[in-house]
Amino acid sequence: MEYTRRSVLTALGLGAFAAATGCAASPSGDAQAAADGPAEGEITLLTPIFEGSTGKQLLEGKLLPAFLQKNPNVKVKVDYTTYNALNEKLTTGLASGLMPDVVMLGVGWIPPFAHKKVLAPLPDSLASRFDYEDRVLEPSRYDGKLYALPLVLDTRIVTYRKDMFAEAGIKAPPKDWAELREMSKELARSDGSGKLTRVGFDPFSIDLRQCWETFLFANDGNLFDEAGKEVRFNDDRGVEALQLFLDVVKDKSADFSFKTSTGQPSTLAQGRSAMMMANNSLWVQLKQQNPELLKEDKVGAFVLANKVPAMLQGGTLVARSASSKHASAAQALVEFLGTPESILPTAEQRGSVPGVQDLRTSEYVQNNDFVKLALDNMSKARSEGGTAAWMEIREKIKVTLETAVVGQRTAKEAIDELANLSKQAISRL
Repeated sequence: MEYTRRSVLTALGLGAFAAATGCAASPSGDAQAAADGPAEGEITLLTPIFEGSTGKQLLEGKLLPAFLQKNPNVKVKVDYTTYNALNEKLTTGLASGLMPDVVMLGVGWIPPFAHKKVLAPLPDSLASRFDYEDRVLEPSRYDGKLYALPLVLDTRIVTYRKDMFAEAGIKAPPKDWAELREMSKELARSDGSGKLTRVGFDPFSIDLRQCWETFLFANDGNLFDEAGKEVRFNDDRGVEALQLFLDVVKDKSADFSFKTSTGQPSTLAQGRSAMMMANNSLWVQLKQQNPELLKEDKVGAFVLANKVPAMLQGGTLVARSASSKHASAAQALVEFLGTPESILPTAEQRGSVPGVQDLRTSEYVQNNDFVKLALDNMSKARSEGGTAAWMEIREKIKVTLETAVVGQRTAKEAIDELANLSKQAISRL
């Protein structure tokens, strides 16, 4: 299948960026070299998750030396980036013919890149190499083929302050949204002037896209049909999921301005929220910034539920480029990064969830309540994406939802707009 630079960039949602770069013609993704020869040659690894000195030390000081010891004829050049810049970096590499040999991608990213033949399929035998938790490999597949291996998972759960619940006489987390809303009112606090000093529920300090998706799934809704060709989120379940955010703001038990930025102490840690949607990595952040909260057992977590219990499953997958000139070396690195010996230290460094059952008994998992909760509830996990047009749609979700949260549109108007944008993106496949 032939594809042009513009078609790829449009499908990946970066057409405007491409026009600005004026890059050369794209490479062909059809030439997927077989990975059945000796592992040798210099390859490039593009990663968005080993940022910072700690991550670099883990990757270059521990993981890659172990890989190179087993594969002495391979050299690995690491290209560090962030998730915010990853899509643009991949698209630039694709347009210039300089795609990294091994790439790390987010959940939901496999269908768009596999659809465009940017990635090489992996042997399906790798899917049964370890005892993966159920659902873990679903985001790694496209059109029946395995394209990636999971490195680490990240789930979205509801965290709460046990001491604030006890103070309000609340004995158990909410079982559905009606209870969530009522408890949020009871837990919110204001000063003498009526200014909110503590929100009962903070849904805004994590990515609004991922938060809304978690509520959509808990309302038994879907993003797309199984083929990824039809929008499904624009029914009552999707609108109700967004409307709940508007309702808790209207109740004065949530406030969009309370959201914190990455790296800042969470509203939960600051005592400015009693419940908060969070990534399971919050446990590690609390351990570093507010260890007394864990030591005194003041923080708990539960899985969001309404019509059904649901937990968003994100994470980082590792895949091989279809255009790698050293396919065997690239695949060897993919396979190595997908082993428990790579997964466990990577998960521990980031506070992420290891998706291999053998690691359930590890000291790391046993000492992290949020990770244990996630692993115990993997049957309730749902993933974002599911369409080859995801990269274009993904960029529009947060900004469109925010128009409703800040009062520029109703929830239904925002969802309808998002549905129209999504249908247009899918029609261009």
